[in-house]
Amino acid sequence: MAQKTSLSRLKLTDFRNYAEAALALDGQHVVLTGENGAGKTNLLEAVSFLSPGRGLRRAVLTDVTRVGAAGGFSIFADVDGMEGEVSIGTGTEPGDGENVTRKLRINGTTAKSTEELSDHLSVLWLTPAMDGLFTGPSSDRRRFLDRLVLSLDPAHGRRASDFERAMRSRNKLLSDGRFDPAWLTAIEAQMAGLGIAMAAARQEMLGLLRTLSAGSGETTPFPTPVLALQGFMDGLMDRPAADLEEDYLEMLRNGRNRDAAAGRTLDGPHRSDLLVRHREKNMEAARCSTGEQKALLIGLVLAHARLTADMTGYAPILLLDEIAAHLDEGRRAALFDLVHGLGGQSFMTGTDRGMFSALADRAQFFTVAHGSVEDGTGG
Repeated sequence: MAQKTSLSRLKLTDFRNYAEAALALDGQHVVLTGENGAGKTNLLEAVSFLSPGRGLRRAVLTDVTRVGAAGGFSIFADVDGMEGEVSIGTGTEPGDGENVTRKLRINGTTAKSTEELSDHLSVLWLTPAMDGLFTGPSSDRRRFLDRLVLSLDPAHGRRASDFERAMRSRNKLLSDGRFDPAWLTAIEAQMAGLGIAMAAARQEMLGLLRTLSAGSGETTPFPTPVLALQGFMDGLMDRPAADLEEDYLEMLRNGRNRDAAAGRTLDGPHRSDLLVRHREKNMEAARCSTGEQKALLIGLVLAHARLTADMTGYAPILLLDEIAAHLDEGRRAALFDLVHGLGGQSFMTGTDRGMFSALADRAQFFTVAHGSVEDGTGG
């Protein structure tokens, strides 16, 4: 069984609707209940900032600081993580507009980048904003898949951002009519290396999830998602990386005039789409009912959490926002058992404490009310 990672303390200052908040945690699951708009999701977002990236809302940092605060925001957490007990502090300082950057300190020492957070814990989440994943734009599904990859391959985020930067440079040259062969070839060579590495990492993640699903033998009330990628190098990713890079480089070179006319690069990993099917019904996820789509998404997130635990040896922190709202009593109980069986700590939110009764004494309960948090475990 995977080892546990957990938070024992969480403290916020000038974060969203919290001037100050402090939670003393006992390592169990955490249930946050309160009215809509009280700030439950804000607490989950704070925990999500203990991982690389922009958190579960993909927020602009200037929007995270509490309105009226004199400085930036701060998040402090005591964590029992993959490298033992550590104190993590992250947040922002007053800056000029969009120049605000997130700072990170681990045990009081300034970190070089937020990627160092991956050395200590994995944080995965499921929020109501993700409910339209299967019917929304392909960019949402790519972002979702990249987040799955990032939990096991921290360098994936840097590859993706470097690819985007190189692609923007190429698009600018083409739109300006500057067809300098040497300059374009250098940029395209960089795109080819990064793009194929991104595509390979995505394919590897899908392969790992398929292997996990085939070998689990586990029966759950949540359907099994069948995953595939479409839109870039379809059916070709089993070839050597060097050959794929040459093919993509030629694709970019031959597509310069077309891309210049289109105003964007038309071939690459940024055009891929994650295809999802309901295995038991052999139906595309987008054609399933709203309830089935939610169940598919839960099944996918739980499968990825199990994979993360198996690959790292440590169970991830799970953030499950309004997770119980649309599940019947039986599925709620099954979900809580599956989450508990992962061996990690989860944070869940809801408006009604009664929806979490099946957790019994496996959780610590807090009541959230407009910028304040009170321990309600004994209530």
